[in-house]
Amino acid sequence: MNDADVLFTVTQRQRLRELGAAVELVDNTFADVAARDAAYKDLERRLTADGRHHLDELRASGRPPALAALSQALRRTLAGAGFVEVVTPHIITRDALQKMGIPPDDPLTDQVFWLDGSHCLRPMLAPNLYTLLRRLGRIWSRPFGIFEVGTCFRRDSQGSQHRNEFTMLNLVELGRPLDECRARLEELAALVLTAAGIADYELASVESGVYGDTIDVLVGGVEVCSTAMGPLPLDDAWGITEPWVGLGFGLERLLQARDGHQNIERVARSVSYLDGVRLNL
Repeated sequence: MNDADVLFTVTQRQRLRELGAAVELVDNTFADVAARDAAYKDLERRLTADGRHHLDELRASGRPPALAALSQALRRTLAGAGFVEVVTPHIITRDALQKMGIPPDDPLTDQVFWLDGSHCLRPMLAPNLYTLLRRLGRIWSRPFGIFEVGTCFRRDSQGSQHRNEFTMLNLVELGRPLDECRARLEELAALVLTAAGIADYELASVESGVYGDTIDVLVGGVEVCSTAMGPLPLDDAWGITEPWVGLGFGLERLLQARDGHQNIERVARSVSYLDGVRLNL
């Protein structure tokens, strides 16, 4: 860029990002202010028209917004693969977090939305799924799998890839032979990603403060899923002694990676966006 090149103003750039402009359009340079302002007006007009058209199409089609559509597709896929859907409470106890290896003095507790001294909004689905695995394990033959699509809450740094309120898909399967667990984990990751319309991804080994050695699923270099295999030391607190595999997907992250959105808010639960369209058109 030359010293004489003119960029969009901060306000213009913010507005264009809200309307979904591609990065290369937002970063355009111009010979002078008049050319910039003319280009901005034209681009804003076109993006606004595209947004209105998208909302009209959404209304006419009767289809759900992207987050709901993804949730439905994943539910169908996992039910078809023999997994049983569960629905568990949003409120969990401090004891449940401690059983996940997060004591009261752990820094992770500062990220939790506490309702009182002993109850919080769930920052993860795992405590409830551990409880159900133990109870259903007394009833069902092996292997069996359960899953939940539900909202979690975490005091996270707000940004382009983080939300305090987000949607998780957690699935876990209990009772396969230990030497089959890694292959099964990869098979389930592929099942979910295919249902989400994502073909290009990679697996990376990482260290987790809760689960120890884990495997992340990355799409475009962004983590969209954390996985783990047991048995693990923390399983004893839940009465789980058999091998298991578990995967936790952030659905907003999946959509952001799949559709190339710069800001996760476009696909999150929102009163400012609907199906990726900013509503202050």
